[in-house]
Amino acid sequence: MCKCNNIYKYTESGLHHECGVLGIYGVQNAANLAYYGLHALQHRGQQGCGIVSVDPEGEFRRFRGDGLVTEVFNESMISKLQGNMAIGHVRYSNAKCKGTENIQPFLFHHNSGDFAMANNGQIVNYLQLRNELEDKGSLFQSSSDAEVIAHLIKKQGTDKTLPRIHSIKAALNMIDGAFAFVIMTARRIYACRDKYGFHPLAIGKIGDGYVVASETCAFDVLGAEYIRDVEPGEIITLDHHGIRSQFYAEPERHAMCAMEYVYFSRPDSDIEGCNVHNYRKESGKILFEESPADADIVIGVPDSSLSAAQGYAEASGLPYEMGLIKNKYVGRTFIQPTQSMREKGVKMKLSPVRSIVKGKRVVLVDDSIVRGTTSLKIVKMLREAGATEVHVRIGSAPLKYTCYYGVDIHTPEELISSNHNVDEVCRIIGADSLSFLSHEGMLKAGRRTDLCLACFNAKYPTELYQE
Repeated sequence: MCKCNNIYKYTESGLHHECGVLGIYGVQNAANLAYYGLHALQHRGQQGCGIVSVDPEGEFRRFRGDGLVTEVFNESMISKLQGNMAIGHVRYSNAKCKGTENIQPFLFHHNSGDFAMANNGQIVNYLQLRNELEDKGSLFQSSSDAEVIAHLIKKQGTDKTLPRIHSIKAALNMIDGAFAFVIMTARRIYACRDKYGFHPLAIGKIGDGYVVASETCAFDVLGAEYIRDVEPGEIITLDHHGIRSQFYAEPERHAMCAMEYVYFSRPDSDIEGCNVHNYRKESGKILFEESPADADIVIGVPDSSLSAAQGYAEASGLPYEMGLIKNKYVGRTFIQPTQSMREKGVKMKLSPVRSIVKGKRVVLVDDSIVRGTTSLKIVKMLREAGATEVHVRIGSAPLKYTCYYGVDIHTPEELISSNHNVDEVCRIIGADSLSFLSHEGMLKAGRRTDLCLACFNAKYPTELYQE
């Protein structure tokens, strides 16, 4: 089955990717602000986006489409999304799961009241729940697990005298996995986070209203003040009462996806009290302590590795140089939907600065090695530009295992570090030396006692219901 939910899981059907969610309550022309907020979250999804608003009469309006936020929306469209409440979503898709029906937010009509929903996450018992619902007569319009949640909410909400939050809590206790939901009814917005704390979701104050977003970088463009993070297992209600909190489940862990810090999130975002830039810079310092190199300069692979490269240079005393330049108008090759697009993207995306690297022994800092093809091409480019040695240092541990929660990788068989040890990977990518950050170093960089490192160590926080 083609299951086009929001983060990665590789099956015969293809890839699934990280997404971003946003909700705004109690702010005039909320959809207008949602547009700018989604633009700030564009790095989390570049292949589709959508906004749903609710006007004062309780009428829902939605617009969504394939492409970037600036490509999908214009001033005329935004002006039609009236009201002081709105939720939005940016997404990645794969080749077999495209189509408007899979673009969030989803809008559901029901005699108990309409509601809209957007999700960043993957439900690991999705197939079981969907099959059970279909056996009971449910009909699905998309292949997203967010739609499963909607059906569960309505199935649990048979008593129309009870507030909607009761059915939401009941539905959340039936699902397992990684998620960060925003759900909007005619009068309020709910923000829900899984009990393991896989994905970030933060709350901010904007005038007399509120905003929730996958990353705090969206708050800056909106002029919002950060309040706090939604806790694992918590449901936040935003309405005329202000902020109210309930827990649908006891928090199991604070197992934030390590790749949020390593790669996915913007460096100006703060996740659970830790700034992403500071995390990456500290990881670079620890990487030098663990794996020093005899070299002349340190360079980073733009953009997510620059902070780690700065940290490595600072700790080593080596000059930090801009040895690679990124073409800002090319998408992120790491999460393109096909291998051929990734290979073309590397050549279009990065250029070595010959005058910087020529005749130099270079430390090349990158955030991760997935398939090895990108690393091979970058090392080759640096050598062609005149680098005498290239010592590769990676600001995370070797990726070896399938992730069901948020890392964009292939099956273990397609991960280079799953099939080869460090020395073998070094030879394959053509480097003079290669070292990865340790698991302990990844925790130490954020001064954390817990992270989800499942794609590095196969210690999955949840039960896995299907392979």
